[in-house]
Amino acid sequence: MSKLTGWWKNRSTAGKVELYTRGSFYLFVFLEIVSFGLTPLAAAAAERTSFVVPLSLFLMMCVHAVLCGVLTSRALHWVVGRRERPTRLAVATSLVTAGCILAVLTLRTTGESDATVAPTMVAGLAWFTSGSLVLCLKSVRRMWYVAAAAAVATGLAALGLGMPVGKALGYAVGVLLGGLFFGATCGFSGWLLRTVYELDRSREVQARLAVAEERLRFGRDLHDVMGRNLAVIALKSELAVQLARRERPEAVDQMIEVQRIAQESQREVRDVVRGYREADLAVELEGARGVLSAAGMDCRVDFRPDRELPSEVQSALGWVVREATTNVLRHGDAQRCRIRLTAPESGPVTLVVENDGAPEAPAGPPGSGLAGLRERLAVLEGTLEAGLVGDGRFRLRAEIPGQRLDGLEVRA
Repeated sequence: MSKLTGWWKNRSTAGKVELYTRGSFYLFVFLEIVSFGLTPLAAAAAERTSFVVPLSLFLMMCVHAVLCGVLTSRALHWVVGRRERPTRLAVATSLVTAGCILAVLTLRTTGESDATVAPTMVAGLAWFTSGSLVLCLKSVRRMWYVAAAAAVATGLAALGLGMPVGKALGYAVGVLLGGLFFGATCGFSGWLLRTVYELDRSREVQARLAVAEERLRFGRDLHDVMGRNLAVIALKSELAVQLARRERPEAVDQMIEVQRIAQESQREVRDVVRGYREADLAVELEGARGVLSAAGMDCRVDFRPDRELPSEVQSALGWVVREATTNVLRHGDAQRCRIRLTAPESGPVTLVVENDGAPEAPAGPPGSGLAGLRERLAVLEGTLEAGLVGDGRFRLRAEIPGQRLDGLEVRA
């Protein structure tokens, strides 16, 4: 059963919306053929006349439906940014549609087709073409122009072929009303698909910016610590060299000062790295709640420890929360996430992060994030389990034994 539904579950939200939109537009091809293409055949069967002209009109409508379907498919690729706008295909579709409408109107004026066939086929040809052309446009104003232009061209064509003004006006009004409806429907679908993909890309950019901001912060702190000390070391080393060349005893004092500053720099760098590598568990849990909620997920954090956790344990579990939050954001299409931390007075400390919307198969090669977490927990004799638990849910479980906690608290 999972293999049958995996093609849908493994898609992102944007991918699901695109698949639904494409399926709806591909259905238009079948709808045009059945609703409008069969009209001349049905009329010929009812009147028991020759099927030569009706069959030709049916085949013409089939070709037109397929052509509009191809244009729609390529236009959707352009909407999501995968290829260029299909301008040439749009122009070709417009010309083919104009030729088909002229052919239908000509057959009507010469009396070679039934009176009910021409209005139906002209409407179908103009409506579906208007919907396909709207997908190739971004400006809403130009979208409205498509239906208006189709209506004016159809009315003028009918007048040019000798039809009465009333009938020509009826053709124009029918094309206009249907074209506006199809144009609005297709335009909204294209706008929705474009918006969903933009939101998906915005989430990815937001995650990258968060990583870049953290790197800049670390680089700034490291520069502030090392910049001044390295400058002093360089100056004092140069002074010591000059004094040594002159065989002055002050050179030894300068090198002793250089040694002191270097040792102080080592200590300050360790402090910076320690502050970067150690994570406060409460802060990380609150940060995870804020980030996941901002991404549109229902995030619930249950954190009520019955004992005070040592700093080493908080740091290790804080890194687990960081990595789990990153995985939830970057992999799958989660809507809900639950983070639960249990720290009883006696017994192991357990951290569980569970989310839905996880793909059944990883999108790429396995990363080193989980392996790094296992290494951090192994120092505390802890374990880490991660994997699917059914229904598209992914669970990450970290546990640190109580004996190890008691030992840390004794030394603290």
